[in-house]
Amino acid sequence: MVKSMKFEALEKDINYVSTECSGASKVIVLRMTFAFMVNYTYLVVDSITNRSVIVDPAWDMEKIDVVLASTQTKLSGVLLTHAHPDHIHLAEPLAEKYGCPIWMSHEEIADSQFKGERLIGINMIPWEVGQMLIQPILTPGHTHGSTCYLIGNSLFTGDTLFAEGCGICPDVQAARAMFASLRLLKNMINPETDIFPGHSYGIPPGQKFSQLLKDNMYLQFRNENDFAVFRLRRGQKHSAFTNFF
Repeated sequence: MVKSMKFEALEKDINYVSTECSGASKVIVLRMTFAFMVNYTYLVVDSITNRSVIVDPAWDMEKIDVVLASTQTKLSGVLLTHAHPDHIHLAEPLAEKYGCPIWMSHEEIADSQFKGERLIGINMIPWEVGQMLIQPILTPGHTHGSTCYLIGNSLFTGDTLFAEGCGICPDVQAARAMFASLRLLKNMINPETDIFPGHSYGIPPGQKFSQLLKDNMYLQFRNENDFAVFRLRRGQKHSAFTNFF
């Protein structure tokens, strides 16, 4: 098939890198921008079956099309960490275009009222896409139904956990839930796991969890009250689009 000049130009200019997710899969990191927003979307490809899933697709459909075409992978599903607009923006168009399901936690669907013809509510029961095992982990705090996804040696954290901090919490109850969610991750995630958050504030995606355990201030708190006071301290902007720590 002959590519258009526009397609070739975009493919050359595309800003993505790939990193091993496990022995049979890889993560393609897509930096997506719109106005002042910068998001990270992730395409996770099973190298054995060449099936893939995409995490929190936003802003640039053409860039996703280019990556899917260049890797010749079959998009088999859309994973959504939560329902804020900058994480669900392209979920429905992609699902419709490539004929695949959208997955989101039942809790987030109920809380956000997000709807879609191909939307499937999930419990925290693992399932497989190709040879990849997808383990959802409910991590409320930023939103009621925020969910991280563990695939191989990679954890996709949305706005629950960043390399530099954690997501904004709207109130004390949410901040306490965030503390519990981060404690859960500390207890169950291997320190050598690669962390892929929805945003970056200077440190690139793909850092080892062991490094975050040393450097991320929000992983140092030992009780929920101190955590909540700090998370809700003055000067924090409580906006769905403002996640800086």
